[in-house]
Order: sequence, then C-alpha cells, then structure tokens
Amino acid sequence: MKFSNLTHGYLIKRYKRFLADVKLDNGEVVTAHCTNSGSMKSCIEEGAEVYLSPVNDPKRKTKFTWEMIKINGSWVGINTSNPNRIAFEWISAGIVPGLEGYENVKREVTFGDSRFDIFAEKPGEQCFVEVKNVTLKEGDYARFPDAETTRGQKHLETLISVKQQGMRAVMLYIIQRIDVKIFAPATDIDPNYAKLLTKAHAAGVEIIPLQVKVTPEGIEPVGVLPFEL
Repeated sequence: MKFSNLTHGYLIKRYKRFLADVKLDNGEVVTAHCTNSGSMKSCIEEGAEVYLSPVNDPKRKTKFTWEMIKINGSWVGINTSNPNRIAFEWISAGIVPGLEGYENVKREVTFGDSRFDIFAEKPGEQCFVEVKNVTLKEGDYARFPDAETTRGQKHLETLISVKQQGMRAVMLYIIQRIDVKIFAPATDIDPNYAKLLTKAHAAGVEIIPLQVKVTPEGIEPVGVLPFEL
C-alpha cells in the first residue's frame, strides 16, 4: 500500500475520540479525523510528528485523516481502515503468510449474525478472516484490544461457529508498529476477549499476528510474530 500527498505536522491533542488538532509545518492548525475509536494508549504523544492524508469530500467537516504518529523514533499507523484494505489486497495477491493461494477474495461477507472483513475461497476450502488493528505496546508485546470490545467478542464466538461448520476461521491482527516482538491479548483491559480468544484458538480458530512497517511512503509486511495466550 502506497501513500501520496501526505501532510506533515505535529499533534496538539486528540479529543472526542474522533478528532485531533494538528499544527502543520506552515503554522496552520487543522482538525483531522481520527478513525481509531479506542484509547490509543501507547501511541498518543502531544507534540509528536504526525502525517495526515487530505480528503476531497465536500460532505466531510474535517479535510484530513490522521494516518500515523512517530513514537520513540518509529512510525505507528493509527488509521484503522488501512488494515482492512491491506488485508484484502495482500490476501488477493497471496502475500500474507498462511493465507496464500486464494482465487476468490471478497470484503464484508456475512456469516450468521456477524459480518467478517474477508471471505476467501479456493477449490476445497472456504475461509472467513476477521481483521483487527493493533497499536497497543507494552514492553516487547503488541496487545489487543486497547479498550473493551463486545463487537470483537462476538466475532470470536462466530469464528468458532465457522470452524464448527468445517470452514477455515482466522483472526488476522495487523500490528502497525515495528517496536514489538510478540503478540498477546490485553487481559487486563478486556479479560472476556482474552478468554474467548483462548477458547477460539482451542476450537481451531487460527491466529495470525502480522507485523507491518508504516512509513510516509506506505505500508509493507514485515512478518508474522509469535503469540502467547
């Protein structure tokens, strides 16, 4: 995934969950849309460098989307819509380790009472993939979620049903930072999610924590991290 025409600035503050004030290099202060509804713990630092993407939509009140922030010398991707986009592109191209060879890849496909981000198919195999954005860092650990998520809990329950019906079920965590070495659920933040992830894995739901490198030029895969439950 490539970026173009990004605008550089410095974070003033994030507020009301979906808004961030940014001072651009020319001194102008703008309000950008923040797609991340979580706490953004460990990836908020007032005064830090950020990059925004301009938006040409007369219906949008904010004319920028916040893409990334520099924390401890490296970029952290905070746009939660990008993981879904790159997951679709990369699974279609066969470059996600463990998810190669699919001939038919679709976005936003319903199973039961849940809508999953990706449905992939090849002869003899059908696969539902739920994609989650990961930015929370604790030591060497990337953790998810950074706020309680009942929606995420529901997705895990439905992935168990997918597996029980003989199809492949995958939790794909896109880790948008390179300063971590291992993935684990954030048990202290959402213990129910952590328990359900352990239950889902025991039921055959696959866990793929894919680390990516985010730069002002674009996003590229780094590799699959180990995980602990």
